[in-house]
Amino acid sequence: MRRYALSDSQWEQIRDLLPGREGHVGGTAADNRLFV
Repeated sequence: MRRYALSDSQWEQIRDLLPGREGHVGGTAADNRLFV
């Protein structure tokens, strides 16, 4: 794994904390994982 890449388990832990998710106020991001 690259040092800047998130594993699936790491992503599962933080994905709901980021803005831009479905149902969140504001715009919906195409892919928050790429943002991180």
